[in-house]
Amino acid sequence: MNKTLLIKNIGILQTPIGSESHRGEKQGENIKMNDAAILIEDGIIKEITENGQLPSGAENADTVIDAEGNLVTPGLVEGHTHLVFGGYRQNEIPLKLAGATYLDILKAGGGILDTVRKTREASFEELYEKSEAFLDEMLALGVTTCEAKSGYGLDLETELKMLNVVKALDRNHPVDMVPTFMGAHAIPEEYKGRADEFIDLLCNQMMPEVKKQGLAEFCDIFCEDSVFDVAQSKRYLLKAKELGFGLKIHADEIEEIGGSELAGEVGAISAEHLIAAGEKGLASMAAGGTTAMLLPATSFYLGKTFAPARRMIELGIPVAIASDFNPGSCPSLNLQFAINLGYLRYKLTPEEILTAVTINPACAIGRGERVGTLEVGKQGDLVIWDAPNMEMLCYRFGSNLAMQVIKKGILV
Repeated sequence: MNKTLLIKNIGILQTPIGSESHRGEKQGENIKMNDAAILIEDGIIKEITENGQLPSGAENADTVIDAEGNLVTPGLVEGHTHLVFGGYRQNEIPLKLAGATYLDILKAGGGILDTVRKTREASFEELYEKSEAFLDEMLALGVTTCEAKSGYGLDLETELKMLNVVKALDRNHPVDMVPTFMGAHAIPEEYKGRADEFIDLLCNQMMPEVKKQGLAEFCDIFCEDSVFDVAQSKRYLLKAKELGFGLKIHADEIEEIGGSELAGEVGAISAEHLIAAGEKGLASMAAGGTTAMLLPATSFYLGKTFAPARRMIELGIPVAIASDFNPGSCPSLNLQFAINLGYLRYKLTPEEILTAVTINPACAIGRGERVGTLEVGKQGDLVIWDAPNMEMLCYRFGSNLAMQVIKKGILV
């Protein structure tokens, strides 16, 4: 028996359209339906109507939700997280207040390496329970699809443990999970001064085993001063490409060392951070079709400048916005806050921002055919907001405006 959900009395239904990345002027193209209704059958959108008309068969819907004139958008797509980790790093705050930088703390054996030690010590069950609670919070904030990276193991056993946590969450939790292998997140203490040897280990042992077990769809690397240089990053990404992984790269977060240029050169699906990206890197990304996965809450937390989002749109680069939730540089999983920062600091329009948290990240994690827009045939993932329009969602900050979240046609 088919299960149907009707949502009626939608004040504005706002959504991008299509299953491809939106760039340039298209970044700001949304459709807006007034007094709309949407019918979802067996988790898939069957019909959308507007101007007070109800979909055919609406009278037989198993469940009816009255949106009471509020805004409805696609479920938010979270395109960049480090969801699974042991411990926390609140002890670093006094160091930062005293002037220590992110790289200073990493060079001293803290930062990512501190989280690595705690993640190696944590059991699968401990990591699962902690990550599940984070996902519950994300879902309540309107996130219905989430990318999650490994990278706090830096050895095969712990990396596999983290990726298996993501796999189990995808199986058990309403939020759809997309796994990324990021064994190249830092140089582990046991390989200090031997970064090339560690890249060899990643390429020849760890990456093939992750592929063999089917635990990740993408590979990512931290291309940054004092971490992995461009040559090492290129070798890692080309091996990932050879094995059939999609490519991602943490590029130009702190120093402009060529990561964004490499992203376009190797055809990375996305480059992450890009705070320090220059014109050559942006041109390469535009030519390579690489999505800019921007992380404004990280700029906020680290006291850094903000990525040149407006310039990226001018150059025809698809822009996505994500939280970068992690224990060190962004201990916030609130994508609504990233929306606020996209408005206030990137100077993007509400329409551009909606695209940046729905269809563009969906395409950057290989889910554009399924989620990221509200269209017939796509998954019934949507949010009813305590807001009349996107302008209000961009304007209000510090409160959760997600009133009701629908995942695959089910109120969660």
